[in-house]
Amino acid sequence: MLRPRILIADDEPLLRAELRESLRRLWPEADIVAEAADGYEALRLAREHQPDAAFLDIRMPGLNGLELAAAFGLRTHVVFVTAYQEHALAAFDSGALDYVLKPTDPLRLARAIERLRTRMSSPPPDLRQLARTLAIKPTAPAWLQASVGNTIHFIAPEDVIYFCAETKYTRVVTTQLEAHIRTPLKELADALGEQFWQIHRGYVVALKHIAAAVRDEDGALWLKLRGHAARLPVSQRYQHRFKGM
Repeated sequence: MLRPRILIADDEPLLRAELRESLRRLWPEADIVAEAADGYEALRLAREHQPDAAFLDIRMPGLNGLELAAAFGLRTHVVFVTAYQEHALAAFDSGALDYVLKPTDPLRLARAIERLRTRMSSPPPDLRQLARTLAIKPTAPAWLQASVGNTIHFIAPEDVIYFCAETKYTRVVTTQLEAHIRTPLKELADALGEQFWQIHRGYVVALKHIAAAVRDEDGALWLKLRGHAARLPVSQRYQHRFKGM
């Protein structure tokens, strides 16, 4: 067959680059035709490039890897890339070709590539039931990769004062810096757990950094923070969290 066309989808730039270089070294006859940082971008690129195989991170903003694999239908062979071993059995049961755990082990990746080569002459398995039969429970991230210009900072969630939704990104505010990530605020709010509260559709704040809740003359509720000068609005929907006011 012609040179296989490969798509990579992972929202973590460093891990995506690591996978790209490993694939180029272990599968030199394949062409990496597209890379995506979120599920919607990956779907658009897949429709444009028609890849023969895709290496998909299971947890991504927008469409997750499982939903993306289902959207591919019968066009593309799938290898899941995940930091969460509990998804491995589900990936095989669903008919997916293989999975690779993060950080990528070259021997494990080489075995996945070899299995993929043997299957390329056959139609991909039907993964259209995947998103409907397998749910992903939000998991708190161990760290966040946030961008400031051309620099990627690794930020522990416990260092975050608050998150703020912006047009295409979420702003991460710590005592040391402000940076941006692609993960939607709603997804963060679902995953971060009880140490963070959503107080507005545009804000999620760390409980330990709330110094006071103050109601102004117009009845609006605002939060004063420890370690930062910003005042954050509390929308009517979330004011029940501050019943003492």
